[in-house]
Amino acid sequence: MAVGLEEAFGAAGEFGGGQRRLTAFLVLLQVYVACQSMLIVLVGAVPEYHIDQEGIPASRAELAKHIHFADNFTSIVTEWYLIEQEAYKVSLASSLFFAGLLIGNITFGPLSDKLGRKPVYISGLFFDVVFGYVTALAPNYDIFAVSRFFVGIVNGGMALVSFVLTQEYVGKSFWSFTGSLTNLTFAVGIAVYALLGYCVREWRYLVLVSNTPGVIFLLLSFSSTLYNLKKSRNHELKLCMLPESPRWLYSQGKTSEAEDVLQYIALGNGKERLNLKLKPSAGTWRKDESAPGILNLVKHPVLRWRTIILMYIWYACSFVYYGLTLNAGELRGNLYLNVALSGLVEVPAFPLCMFFIEKSWSGRRKTMTCFLIFAGLACIFTMFLPTNAGLLLSPTVLALCGKMMVSAAFNIVYIYTSELYPTVLRNAGLGVCSMSCRFGGILAPFVPSMRSLSPSVPFVVFGISGLSAGFLTLLLPETLNKPIAESIEDLQSPKYQVLKNKEAEQTS
Repeated sequence: MAVGLEEAFGAAGEFGGGQRRLTAFLVLLQVYVACQSMLIVLVGAVPEYHIDQEGIPASRAELAKHIHFADNFTSIVTEWYLIEQEAYKVSLASSLFFAGLLIGNITFGPLSDKLGRKPVYISGLFFDVVFGYVTALAPNYDIFAVSRFFVGIVNGGMALVSFVLTQEYVGKSFWSFTGSLTNLTFAVGIAVYALLGYCVREWRYLVLVSNTPGVIFLLLSFSSTLYNLKKSRNHELKLCMLPESPRWLYSQGKTSEAEDVLQYIALGNGKERLNLKLKPSAGTWRKDESAPGILNLVKHPVLRWRTIILMYIWYACSFVYYGLTLNAGELRGNLYLNVALSGLVEVPAFPLCMFFIEKSWSGRRKTMTCFLIFAGLACIFTMFLPTNAGLLLSPTVLALCGKMMVSAAFNIVYIYTSELYPTVLRNAGLGVCSMSCRFGGILAPFVPSMRSLSPSVPFVVFGISGLSAGFLTLLLPETLNKPIAESIEDLQSPKYQVLKNKEAEQTS
């Protein structure tokens, strides 16, 4: 008897041992992604310095003779004298990385929808490692900045595809858990990077050490599944490396291959060989038809308005998140402790997310709205603090509170967006939203320079963005306990609408 995809996941095990191994592998990859994303925070940090003559020397050679940096660490600032008129180059390198993320999200999302998640992910990780080593060996600033741009392209695209893979290996009921776990590991990765920076003070060595996990994950991408395959030899499953997403295979009409992956998952979960047959996917297109792409997000009214609203929410989340993270280096106190705290402060946000987004009285929409509004208010309240406020009311503490709230919202928006798009357009939708998200990342490094107007101005800018995004979230539909659409037709079919209404009645 033919069954649907969700029923097949239930038979194979929605989150058994095999899926836990695959999920753990892809989730731990976020430590590497975090090190690459936060690299400029320490590599571009400015140590204390003084110039032993009046005015700034005109040439770099003269500047080198008269400037004295504190010797507690090195950075691109100390090697290439990026101070005063040249200081903008640090923010420029950071913005180039986020511009690369933008391009990576535009290209890798649709590519993985057409070519598959697995080949695009592995290709991205390979080039991420290669350009990471180019960054470490860059002989001058120009090559450093260009390498960061290319790292952004492949790192952003690879991270997006690996996130979708993580979601599509498990049953829908575990999406909030795996999505939260992925973002939690990214936060821990920021703290790990701060620890590496504390131990490795030479910036080139720090880049090399931060890039090494990428090599390990690349090798494990080939070897980990081969080990599991050995146990399944008697079952004649000819899979290698990380298996392809069964949801993607099913959406492409490759039901037999999707069945093989589900058999593989079931064996990894300790189950016997399953006798299951998948129903044909309603969203399968003929070979003479074009595959669903980004234009479908514009053509269909339901998806068009969802995409416009989600694009702004993603932009605001990124703008506030990375603005507060990159601003950690500008805060008073120990540089490494501030960076570590900016990551660790996110950890409590994820249990809160897991609790609220699964409750029928809050769900995805209301929870994300509240977190964004609280993040905006925390940032705005810094302008009302007196200059002599104590530790508990310092801008640093409020900034960390804002960071915790916006990281919670950022975590939810990944899960929420995955559920708002059908499988055939999920990566395209996430790619477009991530594209707008990167505009926030591009602008964020320059906002801390507005401190010259007033120390509270950057926080007010972040606060207004958070508040506006929070209120816009109320225009989106709730997805808690709703069925996942596999095709565009599912969004408009009467059967899907009836099932959606029944699910809503059961949870009310």
